[in-house]
Amino acid sequence: MSFGAKTPFILLARIQVKPDKVQEYLLLAAKTDKAVEESEPGMLHHTFDQDPDNSLCFVWSEVYKNDEAFLSHLANPPVREYLQGHAELGDNFSVEVYGTVGDKCKAVMEETGLPLKIYESKLGYSRV
Repeated sequence: MSFGAKTPFILLARIQVKPDKVQEYLLLAAKTDKAVEESEPGMLHHTFDQDPDNSLCFVWSEVYKNDEAFLSHLANPPVREYLQGHAELGDNFSVEVYGTVGDKCKAVMEETGLPLKIYESKLGYSRV
């Protein structure tokens, strides 16, 4: 299988919420999740998972159909609102990508300024 801009990939966004802002953050995350579900057909999986060892830490688990789906996600107004809300309510935000993305998508990911680590696929397959 050839991996690149047209293949699915997984993104994990690891965040930490300020101690007194968890409930407010959960409302922001729920609003964003609903908007993404309604407006992004290229988002194949989207969950907000809480760390079992630290109630202030969460992970967005996302599966994108392809690079274009990610670019649409980042340009989606509710996602921009979420990132602005995170700046007020959150402490940390880092991104891990599992799967190969094209040069344009990688450049856009890097332009966010968020800590980023991309694990490029060397073998395997996807049934997504």
